Amino acid sequence: MKTWPATSPFTTSHNVTRMQSSSTLAAMQAAEALRAAGADVVDFGAGEPDFDTPENIKQAAAEAMRVGRTKYTSTGGTRELQRAIINFYQREFQTEYQPSEVMGASGGKQAIFNAVVTLINPGDEVLIPKPYWVTFPEIVVFAGGNPVFIETEETDFLLTAEQVERAITPRTKILILNSPSNPSGRVIPPTEIRRIIELTADRGIYVISDECYLRFVYPPGEVFSAASLPAELRSKLCIAGSFSKTYAMTGWRLGYALAPTDWTKAMLKVQGHCTSNPNSIAQWAAVEAFNGPQESVGLMLAEYTKRREWLLQALRGIPGIKCSEPEGAFYAFPDIRGCLTNGLKTSAEFSQRLLEDEQTVVTDGAAFGAEGFVRMSYATSMAQLEEGVKRMRRFVEKNGR
Repeated sequence: MKTWPATSPFTTSHNVTRMQSSSTLAAMQAAEALRAAGADVVDFGAGEPDFDTPENIKQAAAEAMRVGRTKYTSTGGTRELQRAIINFYQREFQTEYQPSEVMGASGGKQAIFNAVVTLINPGDEVLIPKPYWVTFPEIVVFAGGNPVFIETEETDFLLTAEQVERAITPRTKILILNSPSNPSGRVIPPTEIRRIIELTADRGIYVISDECYLRFVYPPGEVFSAASLPAELRSKLCIAGSFSKTYAMTGWRLGYALAPTDWTKAMLKVQGHCTSNPNSIAQWAAVEAFNGPQESVGLMLAEYTKRREWLLQALRGIPGIKCSEPEGAFYAFPDIRGCLTNGLKTSAEFSQRLLEDEQTVVTDGAAFGAEGFVRMSYATSMAQLEEGVKRMRRFVEKNGR
């Protein structure tokens, strides 16, 4: 009788072993587990609008299904989707792109993944300002590159051209920008973004600008896209965008990239062997999102404005907590170092104990490169905000005894 060799233990590739699991997804899973067990959970973890997808967008998807638009499309999406993206940027930012410079993707995350892996060789460095979205360094690690973090706490988490310049080395290949920022909500002023991209263009460094929260900027701040910079400054620039946040379309998984033709071709090659085209039905929904009425964006922003103002005031009233004002997105990023007492030593321990004692979910700031902070999403109801802050205050006061 033939004998088979003993089963060897499963081992992951070197690159995957170097990666860390997503802390934001872990927070979502923890909340789901508690809910399944019957707990009354207040969840500040999810970076997801609590609004429904606007009705006109859902109807566009329904019509697409009704008429049979359910087949494969080109890898980078339909011409209609590309044209809707181009027209949006022309209308909003007076910038011109060609169809060869535009592609759809299965979410903004895939657009960023495509952009990184098409450029990085082993040992290349990617500059990532702190605090950062948890996925940025892990994509770089997967691609075989080295994340190089830029400290920004000295400027209250606002990146400057001087900070970028100090971090550049001969191995620097890419700079990743994210404004409005996840997790801090900070918005880099347009003049500073221009200075940064003038610097990187002069040094031959590529820039990926994650603009997934593009439209959520609070007055007197202004909505700004790096796409509006002159063409000579966009020769090494990729814009990564998403429909998820602006149009409450997180589950539709539809994003896009705007980049020079050669870069876009390389990204299409990667995507062609990864996911192929984005969901065809979601593409037609996205066309309606960009071409149709925009009132829903203003309504969401107005509601986030009210929540932000209430939450900032409430957090600042909790002993030991400090919180800078976010100019965009829908996150607060409070400094909880003044609450690390009575055995609590890290923001991870703070987050875990808050979850265990008060069934309230926040995301550990260390996962974003900022130990001593936590991320709180206010894309939830006022009732949940009020209850969650009440629980946080109770937890902090109890722990401080």
